[in-house]
This record gives sequence, structure tokens and C-alpha cells, in this order.
Amino acid sequence: MLKLPVYLDYNATTPCDPRVVETMLPYFTQDFGNAASRNHSFGWKAEEAVERAREQVAEIIGASPKEIIFTSGATEAGNLAIKGVFEAYALKGNHVITTNIEHKAVLDTCKHLEKKGAEITFLPVKNNGIIDIPELEASIRPNTILIAVMYANNEIGTIMPVAEIGALAKKHNILFFTDATQAVGKIPVDVQKDNIDLLAMTAHKMYGPKGVGALYVRRRNPRVKIVAQIDGGGHERGMRSGTLNVPGIVGFGKASEISWREMDKEAIRLKKLRDKLEISLLELEETHLNGSIKQRLPHVTNLAFKYVESDALMMTLNKEIAISSGSACTSASLEPSYVLKALGWDDDLAHGSLRFSLGRFTTEEEIDFTIEKVKSSVKTMREMSPLWDMYKKEMI
Repeated sequence: MLKLPVYLDYNATTPCDPRVVETMLPYFTQDFGNAASRNHSFGWKAEEAVERAREQVAEIIGASPKEIIFTSGATEAGNLAIKGVFEAYALKGNHVITTNIEHKAVLDTCKHLEKKGAEITFLPVKNNGIIDIPELEASIRPNTILIAVMYANNEIGTIMPVAEIGALAKKHNILFFTDATQAVGKIPVDVQKDNIDLLAMTAHKMYGPKGVGALYVRRRNPRVKIVAQIDGGGHERGMRSGTLNVPGIVGFGKASEISWREMDKEAIRLKKLRDKLEISLLELEETHLNGSIKQRLPHVTNLAFKYVESDALMMTLNKEIAISSGSACTSASLEPSYVLKALGWDDDLAHGSLRFSLGRFTTEEEIDFTIEKVKSSVKTMREMSPLWDMYKKEMI
């Protein structure tokens, strides 16, 4: 039986998997020790649980457990990576290359560093949302110390050519950081194969708890140095001080293990559902896909409904379907998505776009319901639009 409302905003956050919650529970009450308390059994149990989780998180990206630094989330991990590298490699250079469709956690961090004397290149993307590799290479300077390009975009789901970027960075002896928040747990990620030096991820995008994430920092070839941004007791090998969130870290580890084990099968299931939703909605006149049709995550589609305001459309749907018009971090803004603008869309098309992101608990019944509701709502709103009326008269 269909249960309302339908949740199709998994890129914003995911529900905790019951298996994750069950694993976490003892560490709130029974095994509540501080992982830094090494003189009694409560601390030993907590430390053991943290190190087990570190192994689970490392495995999902092909890293060594010693390369995982636990943080409060991907935003902190990105800040630590970019600011940490900028300070650690100040004698080598001050130039950072990124793109204009990064998450605000990266864009705003780079803008902050500009005030500190950094030179930032914000590269444009092609109209499919993918970076141009020759343009990236042409932007490299003698003082370039870091390339910061996301693995997969949170709004349109496009996957960047990460292996090519990593190879280019290695060729020029430049560090490569990627915000892999939307990719880890959804598609295979391998930091060794792709020459990734730093990587940010978070638990709540892969059915783990909120408030815990991690930064991968390469230890060999090269050994990456970063300057800590939080001072204190020297936790996490001095890179991130603060009492560890043991229950959250345990949940992160379990979520990583489950995602790693079920990833391939789940990707096939979600792609089938996503394609059904997308194909059906694209049957509507003047409806367009935003981003790449080939190089993208299996569970995301972003569609532009011309002559419809996405905010108004969401208001007609939000009691029954949870979707978004873009990033959850910028959804309060009335401005059109900067990601869609970067693809070359005008304000009208950008304002008429919706993101549908499916997940582990999405059912075919929910997709069928969504197709019916969205189609009906779009048609109703267009019938009330004078712009749609003008368009139809022009087509006669």
C-alpha cells in the first residue's frame, strides 16, 4: 500500500537504515566511553569500535584506514582539505583550480581563501555539466597547488571525468581534492586508481547518521600535508581535534559496509526506476533533461518544465511528494540554481527545473504515483499560464 508523502529527495539526505541504527544503539548507553580514554575498558571498547568503522569507511573508497580522518560532515572535510592544503603548501604556491558548479562548501571556502591571498580559477563546465579537460590543463600555472573538482554534482547528478583529472594532477605534481559526497556509496570510487589525494564524504548521504563525515588524506605517493583547522587535544593524528562522535562513527562504518555490499544491485534497481520516471515525464511538451544523459549517477534526474515555476509546482506537490529545485543548502534562495545557469540555461528554464533523487526505500508504486501527479500538476499549471497560451498559439 502506498504511504504518503513520497520521498524523492535522497540527494538532500537519506533516512538511517534500521541496520545502522541497531548497530549504533549500544554506543549511546552501554558502550558510551570516550575513544581517547585509554586507561580503562570503556575507552578501549570505544576506540576499537572507531577503528573498525575506520576500516569500513576506508574500504568503500579503496583507502587505508590510516588515511581516514573523521569530521562532523563533508562541509568540514572540504574546509579542512582546501584550507589545510593552502596553508601547508604556501611556500610552493597559492593557486587553486575549481569549477563554477561545486557545492557551496567548496565555492565559499575558495572565496574565503581569496581574501587570504589565494588565486582561484573557477572553471566553467560544458552544457552537459562536465568539465573540459584541455581547458583544465590550460589553466594550470607554476604556482598551482590544488585542483578541487567534485566527483558527482548534487543537483544534476553528472559524474566528472575523475580518472582524467587525477592523472592530469599527478602529471603536473598538483594535489587533487574531490568532494565525493554524492558518489560514495552510490557508485564505485577508488582513490588509488583515480589518483585522488584528498576526498570528502559524509554518512547521511548513504543511510547513516547526520553530523559525521570523513576526509581521506593520501599517505603515500605523495604523502599529503594539511594544516589542522581545529586546535585542541590532537585527535585524529593531529588533523582534527575534538572528542570523537563514537555512535555516529559506528553508524558511518555500518552504512559504508552495507552500501559497499549492496551498491551494484541497488544501482541497477534505481536506474530502472529513474529511467521510468524520466522517460514518462519527458513525454510532456517542452520538458528537458538537465545535465548529461550518459555520464551521471543512476538515481538522479533533473528536469526542466518550460512555462512552469518550479517553486509553485513544488507547492502543489509538497504534501504528497518531497522533491527539490536544487541543493538543500541553497533552497531558501529565490535565485535560479547557479548550477543550471552554468549549463547555459536562461532564468525561465532554470526556474522551471526540479530534481528527483531516488533511494534505497523508493518503490515502483511511488514512482508510478509521482509520474501521475507531476504530469497532472504541470498540465494544470500550464493551462493557467499566459506564457503557455502564447506558446501554443505560436505553434498553430
